[in-house]
Amino acid sequence: MLEILSTIGLTVSASLVIGFLAHSTAETPRGRLIVASALAAWFVLVLAIGAGGALDPTRGFGVPALGFTVALPVAALVGAFFASGSIRTAMLATPLPALVAVNTIRVLGVIFVLLYARGELPAPFAPSAGWGDIFMGVTALPLAWAVMRFGPRVRPLAFAWNVVGIADLVNAIALGALSAPGPLQAFVGPPTSAIMTTLPWLIIPGFLVPSLMFIHVVIFHRLASAEAMVGAHPWLSGSQAKPT
Repeated sequence: MLEILSTIGLTVSASLVIGFLAHSTAETPRGRLIVASALAAWFVLVLAIGAGGALDPTRGFGVPALGFTVALPVAALVGAFFASGSIRTAMLATPLPALVAVNTIRVLGVIFVLLYARGELPAPFAPSAGWGDIFMGVTALPLAWAVMRFGPRVRPLAFAWNVVGIADLVNAIALGALSAPGPLQAFVGPPTSAIMTTLPWLIIPGFLVPSLMFIHVVIFHRLASAEAMVGAHPWLSGSQAKPT
């Protein structure tokens, strides 16, 4: 039952992320369709990799390949943001509360906690990743409301929350790698983190983690830029902060 519910929850979350990023990174219907198609193709590729067992540390390419699967999309998304003026303009015009609120999907970190309780994921990886994600997911909407209501006055809080969000993702990736069979394994099982290379769990490191990491980078850029802008108010819409 957990596998079925997790598959539904992770697929719905991935669909929401695809829709959100398509709307946030393009300003025209055609552009949004192109972005949505590219993101959907990435998601299907992750499913194909998981179904084929290519990342299984016991018989596939293992931890290095999983790290590549996470790092390459992050690099591509961040690179596109800084290299493409149209993408950057669209992302800067996206309301900051919306960028924060999309992290609500991280309440699905409860999956890690339940898998740990069933003895299918190890500590410290599962409890740390699970409760970290739950915290970020539960606090996302209240912070989004605070940003919308109080604007720049909550900038330090938003900055701290964003740093915690990035640290949580990096920590989960690191502990997952150190808990997987292979030369990097420091936390010896059973259980190990090997199931994270299979479906539906691969959707988390293969698609959701890179997408959320990218959103955190954009939030960080918005918050850091705001401090240097005289009279800027990039909280409801970054377009207000763009120079004329």
